[in-house]
Amino acid sequence: MLERHEIEAFLVLADELHFGRTAERLHVSTARVSQTVRKLERRFGAPLFVRTSRRVEPTALGAQLAAELRPAWEAVGAAVRRVADAGHGRSGTLRVAFGGPAAGQLLAGVAERFRERLPGWEATFREAELVDRIALLRSGEVDLVFAEYPLREPDLMAGPVLVSEPRMLALPAGHRLARLGAVTAERLADLPLVQLPSAVPQSFRADRTPTRTPAGRPIPPGPAGTTLNEILTLVGAGRGAFPVGAQARRYHPRPDVAYRPLTDAPPVQWGLLHHRDHATPATEAFHQAAQELLGVGAATDG
Repeated sequence: MLERHEIEAFLVLADELHFGRTAERLHVSTARVSQTVRKLERRFGAPLFVRTSRRVEPTALGAQLAAELRPAWEAVGAAVRRVADAGHGRSGTLRVAFGGPAAGQLLAGVAERFRERLPGWEATFREAELVDRIALLRSGEVDLVFAEYPLREPDLMAGPVLVSEPRMLALPAGHRLARLGAVTAERLADLPLVQLPSAVPQSFRADRTPTRTPAGRPIPPGPAGTTLNEILTLVGAGRGAFPVGAQARRYHPRPDVAYRPLTDAPPVQWGLLHHRDHATPATEAFHQAAQELLGVGAATDG
C-alpha cells in the first residue's frame, strides 16, 4: 500500500517533470522527493521516470501508474473536502419532508433562498403523510418537516407560523349544508367528522376532529381515513365531513366534495418543525429563509 506522501510526490512530479518545482509545491527538499521516487521504483521493480541533466519524463510504466492513480486520488481528496466542509457547516444536504402540492411549491421557493444563504448546501424533499413525516424526523432520516399545526410534541420544536389560511369544511356535495354559502362550527354536530389515525399526535387530532361544538353539542365521529385522499373519498361517499385549509379547494377539487368556509373557526396554520436534539446551522438557515420569503418573525417553540 502506498503512503500519502508517496502518492503526492509521484503525482506532483508527473505534473511538474522537475524535482525542484515538485519540492517547492510539497514544501520538502529536493533530496526528499528523489528518495521517495527511488523507493517507489524499488517497490515496483522498474523505473517510473527517465532522468537526465536536462529533463525528467515518465516511463511507460510511470505514465500508466499516473493515469490510473490520479482519478482515485482526486476522488479521495474530494470526499475528504466534502466531509470537512459538512462538518464545519460549509456544505451538505438538508432533507425536508412535506405533504401535498401546495407545500411543495412553497418549499421550492424557500430552497432557492436557502442556497443563497448557504451556497455550499442543497435542500432535498420527500413527500410523506403526516405520521410518516414525524417518524422520519424522529429517526433522523429528514432534518425538517413542513406540516400543519398544532403539533405539540415534547421532542419536537416548531418554528413560527409561516402560512395561515381560512379553515373550510369538506362536505358531501349532496349534503344540505353544501347548499349554504358558509358553515358555522356549531353545525359540525349535524353530521359525523371523518377521524384521523390514532398515530397522529393528539394535539393535531383535537384541532381537526373536535368532539363537541363551541356550545357543547356532541359531534358524532365518522370512519377514519389515513391520507387526505382517503378522507376526501369518505367525505364524497357521504360518510362525514372534515376541516381543511382553503388550498384544498384548489389542489383537491372533486365533483363529490363541496368546500364551505367555517366562519367562526380559527385558520389552518403551517410551519417547519425539527427535532430538539438535531438543530444545526443548516436547519436554522432554512427556518430563516422561509421566514424571509414569507415575511415572518423569529423562530419560537411550538
